[in-house]
Amino acid sequence: MSTLTELERARLRWRARRGLLENDLIITNFLDQYETQLTDTDVVALTQLFEMGDNELLDVLLGRKSLEGVYDTPDIQRLVGQMRAL
Repeated sequence: MSTLTELERARLRWRARRGLLENDLIITNFLDQYETQLTDTDVVALTQLFEMGDNELLDVLLGRKSLEGVYDTPDIQRLVGQMRAL
């Protein structure tokens, strides 16, 4: 279960803000649904995912592109799968 404080939750949402509206909508919807269930491992994976460029991230979230390199981990794959399912 999540051990995030309110401040950490706010920081995660701030970090999730993207330059493309489509990414914002997908990620915000995901956080609205799952934020209270996120584990520390999930937060680390999301933080890493948020390091992707906006266009590349959108391609991954829409399933036009697969995760590659440092982003191709089981934790990130699971979270992206949850985002795609919403």
